[in-house]
Amino acid sequence: MTSMRPGSMAQWLRAQASLVGTAPPFDLASLPDDPVELFVAWIRHAADAGVAEPRAATLATVDADGRPDARTLILKDVGPRGWGVAGRRSSAKGAQLAAHPAAALDFWWQPVVRAVRLRGPVREATRQESAADLAARSASARAGIPPEDWVLWWVEPAHVEFWQGAPDRHHTRVLYERRDESWHRSHRIT
Repeated sequence: MTSMRPGSMAQWLRAQASLVGTAPPFDLASLPDDPVELFVAWIRHAADAGVAEPRAATLATVDADGRPDARTLILKDVGPRGWGVAGRRSSAKGAQLAAHPAAALDFWWQPVVRAVRLRGPVREATRQESAADLAARSASARAGIPPEDWVLWWVEPAHVEFWQGAPDRHHTRVLYERRDESWHRSHRIT
């Protein structure tokens, strides 16, 4: 590894291009009342625009000492129950979700300059749903995984934020907050 002079990494980082994608039109007047509907539209647009692996997300949890932990995984489903992710009960994420059943998910679709982040409580799916998710994996992906160790979790967000970047740095943020069993929406330019 080459050595760097103090400050040279900061200079190098500042020299890197940012927000190089092309954001699509974003009509704030026609936003849906439910964030799931907007998320589905955005992830489909990302896929149609050629974003590689648009279902990849970063799942953030906390460990037993309250320290944040994050990893990239694949979104399994999204709908009225929330955003579905899966993994082994015996993994670090499984232990962390068992001890602190709350998480955040972050999606970043650079080519379309969009991100979605959400956070809220996490609930385990039924054993049957988890078994069906495991069975849907390829034989090589499920090899060696005992069925009782595989869990499908639902992140049931209390907050969902949609972010679209702009070259002038006046980014658009749309926030959905769950209050009293209904969604409340606001937006701002930051």
